[in-house]
Amino acid sequence: MRKFFILFFVFFNVLTTQGQQIAVLKYDGGGDWYSNPTALKNLIQFCNKNIDTTLEPQPQVVHPEDPALFSYPFVHMTGHGNVVFSDEAIKNLKIYLMGGGFLHIDDNYGMKPYVLTQIQKLFPEKELKEISSDHPLFSMHFKFPNGLPKIHEHDGLPPKALGFFHEYKVILLFTTESDLGDGWEDSVVHNDPEEVRLKALKMGANIIKYAFEF
Repeated sequence: MRKFFILFFVFFNVLTTQGQQIAVLKYDGGGDWYSNPTALKNLIQFCNKNIDTTLEPQPQVVHPEDPALFSYPFVHMTGHGNVVFSDEAIKNLKIYLMGGGFLHIDDNYGMKPYVLTQIQKLFPEKELKEISSDHPLFSMHFKFPNGLPKIHEHDGLPPKALGFFHEYKVILLFTTESDLGDGWEDSVVHNDPEEVRLKALKMGANIIKYAFEF
């Protein structure tokens, strides 16, 4: 009965806060969870203008052990370094995701080996699958026929979108070798051409729309 109540609580909060606020995940382990400080603010502004969302202009910050996690239909995580999820964080995140929440993890280069170890603890029974270019994520509003776009170059590897699925829906999205968040930052931060920033923002808008509507 308690499990049912918790799942209902998560689902109810996701529905009632949809289009209201999104958050950045403040994780433990020493990694720079706070990197790309202007990214989500710019993505929110782009989404409100282009895909008819009504998101609050400033993202919130939430720790995975905090009950406030369940107030956000979409949570974004990024960084370059180490990631550690406590047992309580694992429990909270799993309930959140299974109850209707969505976690997007964007590797800002360097966090991949750490985050893969941690997120596998969330769903040891599931396989982290590569998401094909014909998945709805890449056509929710803007079209990406070749899948995840490349924003910044690091190791010469192709960008990949990986996900955990619950039934038919992606509930955790891990984007790597792309650096979407860098593309969402203020233009003066990385001096990316406007077409590169626009590509990143469009892909981000697709992710937001998928998280809210699919």
